[in-house]
Amino acid sequence: MNLEILTPDKKVYEGEVTAVTVPGTSGSFQILRDHAPIISTLEDGPVIVKNNNSEEIFNIKGGVVEVLDNKIIVLAEAIVA
Repeated sequence: MNLEILTPDKKVYEGEVTAVTVPGTSGSFQILRDHAPIISTLEDGPVIVKNNNSEEIFNIKGGVVEVLDNKIIVLAEAIVA
């Protein structure tokens, strides 16, 4: 799957991933290969990016996620340090 994490300022992440966990408005959920198409709002919280054996965490301040044809786009208001 291809993941892009974008803020109004810059592209924060782009690359191939095996799983992504996002902080959805109704609770966090995980996106795996061949996930059904979805658009969801996001709360403040961690976006957990897994790629094989490595894991990266980006703390976002709200936003939207779109999943379509194994491409995930996270539009975040900001990345919190």
